[in-house]
Amino acid sequence: MFKIIGLIAGYYLSGIPGALLGFVVGWFIDRVRIYGTGAAIPLHNAVRQTVFLETLFIAIGRLAKADGRVSEAEIAHTEDLIRKLGMTAEHRAQAITLFKRGVDPETDLAAVCIRFMSVCGHTRSLREVLLSYLITLALADGQLHPSEDALLSDIAARLGYDSATYRHLMDMVLNQGHFAEGASRDGNALEDAYKALGVTAENSDQEIKRSYRKMMSQYHPDKLTGQGLPDDMIAMATEKTKEIQLAYDLIVKHRGR
Repeated sequence: MFKIIGLIAGYYLSGIPGALLGFVVGWFIDRVRIYGTGAAIPLHNAVRQTVFLETLFIAIGRLAKADGRVSEAEIAHTEDLIRKLGMTAEHRAQAITLFKRGVDPETDLAAVCIRFMSVCGHTRSLREVLLSYLITLALADGQLHPSEDALLSDIAARLGYDSATYRHLMDMVLNQGHFAEGASRDGNALEDAYKALGVTAENSDQEIKRSYRKMMSQYHPDKLTGQGLPDDMIAMATEKTKEIQLAYDLIVKHRGR
């Protein structure tokens, strides 16, 4: 939109050179409006992708170690995650190395979070996606160990979330998982759907639709790619949008619209 405005305004002000300059400035503004300030510079994207991958797998390693020992099941689950993501050979090797760093108690997770915040912290979507992914992985075995919960709560605080917001996000992620492919849903499916969207049955149609749209926008693959989410992670974002869509569809159907 702004690149077209810039092109026209620039042409009227100083002809073709002005049009070219106006187009470039408009393109920059469009990128900033959609993806954030850093996304307009490709180099920043590459740095954010590296830091996101680093933070995610170091945190996964620390979560695996949270209960005192890294079980074979946890190692197998991490390897299964890497396979499902379809990561490149280079990224697979990096992920395994980072996981081992997270297991090592000498690794300063606080410093890792500080670096993440300095590079990705201005983008709320990347912060929430990172925390959501970690919660999803922690819940993958069907239970949340108190030490895992304490670690996730600490990470959430370092990402700028208070305790109440972390609990709210935890509840949403837990219930979104009930709409994952292959998940069984019981008679409480409608209640789960409301919780998956972070709303209640008392909320109006408009309020529920607003929450749904916000979440779909937040997990939109193109938007996350533009903000610096590694391509390997996009598959998880796509699955998340499917879960949110199914939850919303159930609510809409129940309300007779």
